[in-house]
Amino acid sequence: MRLLEAFDSRATSLSVTELSRRSGVPLSTTSRMVAELTRQGLLSRADDGRHIQVGVRLWELASRAAPTRGLREAALPFMEDLHTVIRHHVQLGVLDGHDVLFVERLSAREAVINLTEVAGRLPLHASSSGLVLLAHAEPQTQAAVLDGGLRRFTPATITSPERLRVVLSEIRRTGYAHTPGHIRDAAAGVAVPIRDRHESVIASLGVVVPNDETAARTVPALRAAAQGIQRAMT
Repeated sequence: MRLLEAFDSRATSLSVTELSRRSGVPLSTTSRMVAELTRQGLLSRADDGRHIQVGVRLWELASRAAPTRGLREAALPFMEDLHTVIRHHVQLGVLDGHDVLFVERLSAREAVINLTEVAGRLPLHASSSGLVLLAHAEPQTQAAVLDGGLRRFTPATITSPERLRVVLSEIRRTGYAHTPGHIRDAAAGVAVPIRDRHESVIASLGVVVPNDETAARTVPALRAAAQGIQRAMT
């Protein structure tokens, strides 16, 4: 697991030495395990023969057993319709620990800058998708986030536990989160919850758009898409 977790979106191809350094696994052990993982198809060698990459077999196994597979399949048609209207980023997030984990994202070449990516994470307090999930999370999760230190991305990021409590209450009341400039000054996030047939929140559907007065106008389209996803899953 330490070897596999050494890879990320910015380090998709690593030498054995780099893999050892990033994982903290001794070089001799790394070399031996890389050879075995490569034989099993979980890792593969790049064209230069020196660098190691995540193998297609690992992607195949993960995709086959992904717990969010049904959610993604239900959500994609509605996300595509929403993306046609929004013409910026549309993303689907789920709660994982104290983070929002993004399991799907649609984008466009001319879209506003966005830090999120598929299989990427953000702290719950920082993004609209995370705030929606945190607002409906178990009390112990909320308490852990509130007490755990709130990282600042921009001057607009919520870093006060007192303010965060107020914002979470407002999200539960209004049914959406709006985060203008909380991660990037020029971008705003807007997100709504996706519920299951028991009305429990299981995911968040969000957009990242320019940080202007039009951002909040995406809420009706987001709500309609979220309701469509909920119906598709029942």
